[in-house]
Amino acid sequence: MADTPVQPVAGPSKTSFLPAKSWQHFVAGGVGGMCGAIVTSPFDVVKTRLQSDLFREKHATVSLVTDGAVVMQRRPNLLWHFVETGHILRDIYQKESPRALFKGLGPTLVGVIPARSINFFTYGNGKQIIANKFNDGQEATWVHLCAAALAGIATGTATNPIWVVKTRLQLAADGATSSLANKSSYGGSWDMIKSIMREEGVRGFYKGLSASYLGVTEGTIQWVLYERLKKLSSNVEDKGGAAEWLGLLGSAGTAKCVASLITYPHEVIRTRLRQPLVNGKVKYSGLIQTLRLVIREEGAKSLYGGLSAHLMRVIPNAAVMFSIYEVVLRWESH
Repeated sequence: MADTPVQPVAGPSKTSFLPAKSWQHFVAGGVGGMCGAIVTSPFDVVKTRLQSDLFREKHATVSLVTDGAVVMQRRPNLLWHFVETGHILRDIYQKESPRALFKGLGPTLVGVIPARSINFFTYGNGKQIIANKFNDGQEATWVHLCAAALAGIATGTATNPIWVVKTRLQLAADGATSSLANKSSYGGSWDMIKSIMREEGVRGFYKGLSASYLGVTEGTIQWVLYERLKKLSSNVEDKGGAAEWLGLLGSAGTAKCVASLITYPHEVIRTRLRQPLVNGKVKYSGLIQTLRLVIREEGAKSLYGGLSAHLMRVIPNAAVMFSIYEVVLRWESH
């Protein structure tokens, strides 16, 4: 993509290194992330379970039973993955309870709000600072890329412990493992935090951090592509009207879809690294070791486990999050 300059961006205030009203990105990102997480929480639970080998056998055969007869078996094609997601949502609802569809939502919100606030704050202000310092105040693709990479690193480092707790809570269900079956031990986020600290120490909260850093590429691709698509959608005559907002929704969803498809395996690796101990042993201990082990034991296709549930979650999530982000920014600017 060519580095086509656009209008100069707002410079720093006289009393601060940060651009004027830099806090707007923090607030807008947090509000957008919160709304998106609540709406798409059930798909997040399904995605996490499909990424984990603790539930691989449990969900290996998803069948539709009518009057005691199995009338539908799992079919290994892309369309079936979306059908499978629907079946798993139904099974969780019927066999575990409706509340199980929102397992981990507490730590998700605790993580999403600061994560999105940090990400949007770092990116929104970072691109302005980088442009003003190194590109004569002009935005360009390389400016977006650098700002997105910095935002991803800052967000991953700050919020990794929260995502570890969330993943453990989502994997805690009857029959998963002997250590997870005791639900009284995992009655909430605080119990999970104490358990991780007791069994694994502080390092346990930073499991999967290497995969999170690898996932910075996803956020980078998403931001760069979103900026390009948003620029196209902003050229409509009906400024601020339905056409522009539909363009923003489409830009956010498309950017997230493309970025996810390119970088999805890191999500599976990260989930495996964050799994709890099984019989007191660590199965996945590092980025490369996990990648090799998953491919050897389950095949390369397992690196895309839960992709359908992931896409069903992140595309509307991104559309909601970015549209609310833009709304809050514009509202605060008036």
